[in-house]
Amino acid sequence: MMKKAISRFLVTCIAVTAVAATASSCGRNEYKAPPPPKVTVSKPVQKTITDYLEFTGNASAINTVKLRARVEGYLEKVFFQDGDHVKKDQPLFLIQQNTYEAKLKAAEAQILANKAELEHAQTEYDRYADLAKKAAASQTDVDKWHYQRDAAAASVISAEANRDLARLNLDYTTVNAPFDGRIDRRLKDPGNLVGSGEETVLAEINQIDPIYVYFTINERDLLGVRSEHKSSEDAAFKDRKVPVSIGLTNEDGYPHEGVLDFAAITVDPTTGTLLLRGIFENPKSEILPGLFARVKVPMSADKAAILVPEAAIGYDQLGPYVYVLGDKNMVERRGVKLGTQQGAMHVVKEGLTGQESVIVDGIMHAIPGREVTPVEAQTGSAGESK
Repeated sequence: MMKKAISRFLVTCIAVTAVAATASSCGRNEYKAPPPPKVTVSKPVQKTITDYLEFTGNASAINTVKLRARVEGYLEKVFFQDGDHVKKDQPLFLIQQNTYEAKLKAAEAQILANKAELEHAQTEYDRYADLAKKAAASQTDVDKWHYQRDAAAASVISAEANRDLARLNLDYTTVNAPFDGRIDRRLKDPGNLVGSGEETVLAEINQIDPIYVYFTINERDLLGVRSEHKSSEDAAFKDRKVPVSIGLTNEDGYPHEGVLDFAAITVDPTTGTLLLRGIFENPKSEILPGLFARVKVPMSADKAAILVPEAAIGYDQLGPYVYVLGDKNMVERRGVKLGTQQGAMHVVKEGLTGQESVIVDGIMHAIPGREVTPVEAQTGSAGESK
């Protein structure tokens, strides 16, 4: 019995060992390489664009005048409310007039007196001239009245000039608006003596329709614009007025349209910039002098361009680059020269032909020289529609 039990135990152990060995050989792990990472690719967008340059500018009134008292006297009346919109030749201030009215009357009276003297001298000259012909008067008397006549004539001219000056001074007692615009607060109140030994500023008036916006372009962009316009195909662009668009801080885009009307003749050597100016219609006075504005100016005429999404562009010590698919879906680094930004897209001046498959998503998984699994981007997902 003992031997039979031992025999059964040995058979059981051998069977268990065989089963365990078989299970071990069936469950052995074997290494399999992971599939290439998936990346999204798309062709560069090819379309006609206009390159723009963007700046920060400052609004300025097209005309600014400080209204001064040109004659001495007490300020009697103010004909506007502070901040009013005023029209050209509209009366704004009145300086006391009685003194200048009296001076004008005195000047006119002096003219009458001098004309009477002239008439008397002319009569006496004619009389003595006739007597001298009859040897009844001396030539000395004739010369005397000739002198008196000419002196009286000169006095009349002088008196008329004094009358004109008196009339001007009387006109200066009313200060009128030199143009349509908006007037600032008054700086002198009625009852104050103005124009006494000094140029008294009464108020300031601005013309802000249209309005100027000044901005500067740096030397690099300036040379780029000049080189763009050297080609004959841009002749029409140079002959027409250059459009300029601006947007205020609280506005989206560039809703205000104008034209470039001035460029300085020299580059500022201290800043390396050239001063430019645009002019814009401002009928509702939405743009006030001193406001900052975003400025957009076309750099060239419409032209064909290659664009890729901004997200597809990388930067390293060698400059900007994109990843493209090579043979067998291998990743290649392609250095590019960038142009201006067009929304979510960026112009590529050099480095792409437009036929490449550019990696636009999953760039972190793309390694130059490694294989990837490309997935075509859906229409509009590559940034063209943004």
